[in-house]
Amino acid sequence: MKMTFRWYGQDDPVTLTYIKQIPNVTGVVSAIYDIPVGEVWPLERIQELKEVVNQAGLELEVIESVPVHEDIKLKRGDYQRYIDNYKQTIKNLSKCGIKCICYNFMPVFDWTRSSIDHLLEDGSQALVYYKNEVDKLDPTKLTLPGWDASYSPEEITELIEAYQQLGEEGLWKNLQYFIEEIIPVASSCDVNMAIHPDDPPWSIFGIPRIVTNEENLDRFLSLYDDTHHGLTLCSGSLGCATFNDMPHLIRKYGKQKRIHFAHVRNIKILEDGSFEESAHYSSCGSLDMVEMMKAYIETGFDGYIRPDHGRMIWGETGKPGYGLYDRALGAMYLGGIIDALKGK
Repeated sequence: MKMTFRWYGQDDPVTLTYIKQIPNVTGVVSAIYDIPVGEVWPLERIQELKEVVNQAGLELEVIESVPVHEDIKLKRGDYQRYIDNYKQTIKNLSKCGIKCICYNFMPVFDWTRSSIDHLLEDGSQALVYYKNEVDKLDPTKLTLPGWDASYSPEEITELIEAYQQLGEEGLWKNLQYFIEEIIPVASSCDVNMAIHPDDPPWSIFGIPRIVTNEENLDRFLSLYDDTHHGLTLCSGSLGCATFNDMPHLIRKYGKQKRIHFAHVRNIKILEDGSFEESAHYSSCGSLDMVEMMKAYIETGFDGYIRPDHGRMIWGETGKPGYGLYDRALGAMYLGGIIDALKGK
């Protein structure tokens, strides 16, 4: 396993210098954040990013993420041009040594939470999802870090209505078309495409979500018979639903060699199905981190792994969920589990 760390570029308060000091972290996962969704990532921009990371003594082999334009998901407007651009971006990333691309097919909204700075009992701040609060939110006025903020309220309303009319089966059909278009290119470039599950793994605001559970993961992988067509298995996304058994999913898809990227974090599931993001330590949440890491080791997982969201602790400020301290603690905790299980 290659331990990595999410880095949001030169404007990230968590610098490459800090990341380099975390034991056993060999690389970062990042992206180019100022290119409009759907446009080609220029080769020179990718090279510049890679050089900055390499000069800090770290690797850049994973991109998280290359966003999928809404026209592709809805299969309307300029969808074919955007797909062709996506193919070219895969080719350009491959030329720069990128081995894995994380992406998602979530309509309109990426990960969704009701609060990004909820105060926990221990004094730390965390991302939380309280169902009663989400039900009261106005999706046209909602914004969270990392979301595409270019849409107006009117455009958000139109997109929501379009997806509601499309429905789950329509979204599956459009996802299949997209996969059939891009995976041959990725395979020829030896780039692993790793879809991120929906976060949370259920419908929000009446919009369909389809990468949510074992049945749907099976259906997704059956869309194309190529190991380059795989998963970013995120314990914090799938694991916040009690119907997803994370160790089982890891063993199942790990044996199939379809897990290319592992997001590992813990969450605390509440009685009504809401959840709070917690420290990585098993007893702090609802997931058995040791059993998950055991599953990765048993299946011979040799891909990329990273500690996912962390709390804000020790007075740190910055990008919610992506501070330095708690994620660094998570990396060390996961590394300790791996060493213990391997008998080192």
